[in-house]
Amino acid sequence: MSVLVVGAGPAGLMAAAAAAARGARVTLLERGEVMARKLRITGKGRCNLTNNTTALEELIAGIPVNGRFLFGAFSRFGPLDTMEFFEKQGVPVKTERGRRVFPVSDNAHDVAEALIRRAREKGVGFLRGRATNLWIESNELKGVVTEEGQSIPARAVILATGGLSYPKTGSDGDGYRLAEQAGHTIIPPKPSLVPLECHEGFCAELMGLSLRNTGLEVWDKQLCRVIYRDFGELLFTHFGVSGPMALSASSHMRGIEPGRCELRLDLKPALSHEQLDARILRDFAENSGRNFINALNGLLPKRLVPVVVQRSGIPAGLRVSQVSREQRRALLELLKRFPLTVTGFRPIEEAIVTSGGVDPRQLRPNTMESRLQPGLYFAGEVLDVDGYTGGFNLQIAFSTGYLAGLSASLGDSEFDD
Repeated sequence: MSVLVVGAGPAGLMAAAAAAARGARVTLLERGEVMARKLRITGKGRCNLTNNTTALEELIAGIPVNGRFLFGAFSRFGPLDTMEFFEKQGVPVKTERGRRVFPVSDNAHDVAEALIRRAREKGVGFLRGRATNLWIESNELKGVVTEEGQSIPARAVILATGGLSYPKTGSDGDGYRLAEQAGHTIIPPKPSLVPLECHEGFCAELMGLSLRNTGLEVWDKQLCRVIYRDFGELLFTHFGVSGPMALSASSHMRGIEPGRCELRLDLKPALSHEQLDARILRDFAENSGRNFINALNGLLPKRLVPVVVQRSGIPAGLRVSQVSREQRRALLELLKRFPLTVTGFRPIEEAIVTSGGVDPRQLRPNTMESRLQPGLYFAGEVLDVDGYTGGFNLQIAFSTGYLAGLSASLGDSEFDD
């Protein structure tokens, strides 16, 4: 059984290794000079490779888009399998806050090289080139045709070409075009896990300022309720905010019109209202002879002080001793609920993950094989399946890649739907 895998990202490498381990003759076609290029920069180069979630339902709950479709893939190859895989490949892993799993080395290159090493050990052949067409004769899949016109024969083809995010790493929609040649429907791609644009102009002034250990709520002004809560790091940018919390928040705001959601930052989450009030009183007492703007440096990052002063409505030159109780309470509320108005998402090219892609309803969930074209399989971000931050998206890649490789190596659809 000859298997051709298109795309040497995490899904493609896992698929190639899984198929070769079952005895298939496997060729992996990659257009770029560097394999797993996007994987090497994920998680700021640390690579959050999975989420240490043992319960299947909890894992699926981390996939807001078509999560149920992944039941079969996760059952075959779940987070524990992923961790065991990398441990056996000489990449020890660790679990951090939120059950996020990272390599102990904090080096994404170790994860990428482990996948490549496993594929080579199993005899996968690597070929440089770009697939531009599926080779189909009389409704039978024969392989692919490259940009140079070379026909590469295969009994089974696995498309693991990624989505549209980070196009410089090779994700530019090739898989969508190939899938359409087989009659597949493409759900329009849009950004997921993406930085947020905000109305407030001071974000540009604060560009580069990172807030750590900050609380966040996403307030839906139409529903009049909080739709998401988080705690962690936020980064101000020239357009708004980025960082882990902003990316996570974006996936909870799908389809929501600009201006409807407000980010509410808790700048002092470790302190209750009463404790923060006591802290403010103490700082004011220690700076009793100073102006208000000069009394907050012990409470806030220096660059944030002028913004907080302006938004508090308290005159910057007012003596601390003259700040009224009502003004102090207003300051306290601002520190516990600092608002930012979300006006939109950054472009898909800046997204961590693409939402949209090949409609999973046209695939067999227990094999990843096309219902429309026998012998054609899909894995990874090319599918309309995406999850929250925390390792869920790479687990999708590993699980669907493993299942697609396993199924393609068998040469038929032996699993029932």
